[in-house]
Amino acid sequence: MKDYVIKATSGNGEIRAYVGNTREMVEQARVNHNTTKVATAALGRTLTATSMMGLMMKNEKDELTVIIKGGGPIGTILATSDAKGMVRGYVQNPDVQVENYPNGKLNVAGAVGTDGYVQVIKDLGLKEPYIGSYPLVSGEIAEDFTHYFALSEQTPSVVSLGVLTRNMEVERKITKEDGSEEIVVCREFDVEQAGGFIVQLMPFASEETIAQLENNIKDIPSITTLLKAGNKPEDIVEMVLKDLEPKILDVCEVGFECNCSKERVSRAVVSVGKKELTDMIEEGKPIEVNCHFCGRHYEFSVDDLKHLLKKAVRA
Repeated sequence: MKDYVIKATSGNGEIRAYVGNTREMVEQARVNHNTTKVATAALGRTLTATSMMGLMMKNEKDELTVIIKGGGPIGTILATSDAKGMVRGYVQNPDVQVENYPNGKLNVAGAVGTDGYVQVIKDLGLKEPYIGSYPLVSGEIAEDFTHYFALSEQTPSVVSLGVLTRNMEVERKITKEDGSEEIVVCREFDVEQAGGFIVQLMPFASEETIAQLENNIKDIPSITTLLKAGNKPEDIVEMVLKDLEPKILDVCEVGFECNCSKERVSRAVVSVGKKELTDMIEEGKPIEVNCHFCGRHYEFSVDDLKHLLKKAVRA
């Protein structure tokens, strides 16, 4: 099943909600970056929120970037979305390992850290992008986005984000030192469930509507618990907006999509400067450049580098 996000509103228009299943998106990010479990959870939560925030933008060419720096061992988390909710992103240290919480849950805050900020950059086609930067409050990411919406957009919001991983045993063929092959069983993991919701109160929301929403939300299980139980985003909308006459406005297919290409990557190669390009050419060896977002490899031959050097000289 492809990932999708539902845009919905209460019958009186006092609440708007975004509810998504993003399992494939997060699994693709895990595969691309070979992230550990805790890095998968941190990146997956950020990608899910960024995708829903992308869908909040009005114009087709608008772009949104989220940067989270909490001072923890994971380093920087970066995610970008277009107005269709298609995202790409990465973590600085995909190999991060931290001890789980005593209850066995992944310690995302331990990896992300709490001494830092969440920054949101909106490129709306104006001369300068809008940049908002606010302190992290928990490092668990959902609470940090709730804090961001309250401070930056003065919009009371409820944000729920989750990534559930599962262990599995996979048979792998390995080649031993003597050249013979052997089948070994490896313990690996993948993303079993991922998703989230953002529910926001409009400025004119009545006390009755607020009270009903609070009642609906207070005992709702985690998003991954709901998804694992077989609930779809449509079902979760009904739970969140119970007795508020929920109306589905749109169903948006989302996913992990990188727009990199050799041409785009070549601009980065040119940007290193004429001296560095000349040094590469004199070494007489091709170079390989990897995309931060999807991990795709691009090789540039010596002839390619000579062509890029000519471009740099003309510039």
